[in-house]
Amino acid sequence: MPPAPGIRGHCDPRFAGVRAAFADNFERRDEIGAAVAVAVDGELVVDLWAGHADLARIRPWGRDTIANVYSCTKGMVAICAHRLIEEGRLDLDAPVADYWPEFAQAGKEQLKVRWLLSHRAGLAAVQEVLPGAALYDWNAMCAALAAQEPWWTPGTAHGYHALTFGWLVGELVRRITGRSLGTYFREEVAGPLGLDFHIGLPEAEHHRVAELSMLPPPSPDDDDIQLGVMIMSDPEGLPARAFLNPPSVGLGVNNAAWRTAEIPGGNGHASARALARVYGVLARGGDENGFHLLDAPSIERSQDRPDARFGPSRGAFGHPGAGGSVGFADPETRVGFGYVLNRLGPRILLDPRATTLIDAVYGSLR
Repeated sequence: MPPAPGIRGHCDPRFAGVRAAFADNFERRDEIGAAVAVAVDGELVVDLWAGHADLARIRPWGRDTIANVYSCTKGMVAICAHRLIEEGRLDLDAPVADYWPEFAQAGKEQLKVRWLLSHRAGLAAVQEVLPGAALYDWNAMCAALAAQEPWWTPGTAHGYHALTFGWLVGELVRRITGRSLGTYFREEVAGPLGLDFHIGLPEAEHHRVAELSMLPPPSPDDDDIQLGVMIMSDPEGLPARAFLNPPSVGLGVNNAAWRTAEIPGGNGHASARALARVYGVLARGGDENGFHLLDAPSIERSQDRPDARFGPSRGAFGHPGAGGSVGFADPETRVGFGYVLNRLGPRILLDPRATTLIDAVYGSLR
């Protein structure tokens, strides 16, 4: 096996511990390729990358390498929705059907917008097994969700909408703005902030994408939430439907169809730098250099956090991606953090490689 290319980029001396932790992930945790970035009070103090962008360990991970970040994409979807709420164009307590008339079926006539955004809508999966091509067909997925009866009474329980979150909230954005979620995000958020973050990646950019490993089999010695355990415990149940319907989800993400499509629940492609920047802006109140992202009430309202630890601050918020990627903001320390990788771990929430880096960030702030 060829040695991993050395660490490149820059790191403020104050954050040498982050660089050491990053190196340790390669030496002790079988990292293949990865990048980590940290913004503090608007300054990019850590911007590091190393290793290989392909699983054969031939192509070096470069400054412009991006990776599929799975559910880190949901944070960007939420930003788009909360911008519309702030502008008065989307009402959290209005029925979804006010914006999306076809949604008013199968007992969902009064289902509130807020239940979509908080994973409480009971629409975590489509029960009918869909054809593989539906994964890449926006209209097909939205029609299936409009026809789906909730798995539980909306608003009474929380259940992770692993992929459906993106289509449900994204369709609201499309109905209100006339633009797809990916287009709206590019024009209203990523473009103005200069983010290398894409929901629907142009084919001309595919050469920059890191090749991801498959999710590893579950480990019986690991008590954390593992995707494989959830699916294998009941192959016909809700978790399996949520993650593997349409079944083409199981074919992986190293293909042009996945990269080009808009699947906002999980197919954003981004750099660690982009995650650190967007969350760094939120950590500082939502405004930067004349650009307004979100106001303080919107930021507070959007902090319906997953069960993940983003360092010692209880006010930190963000979203992990399956396998290990993560981005978050900490308003208390004015930190924005991003980490992307290509060797996937088994967890839905935070991977030990990420927690090691996060601990090093806070250790450097003391």
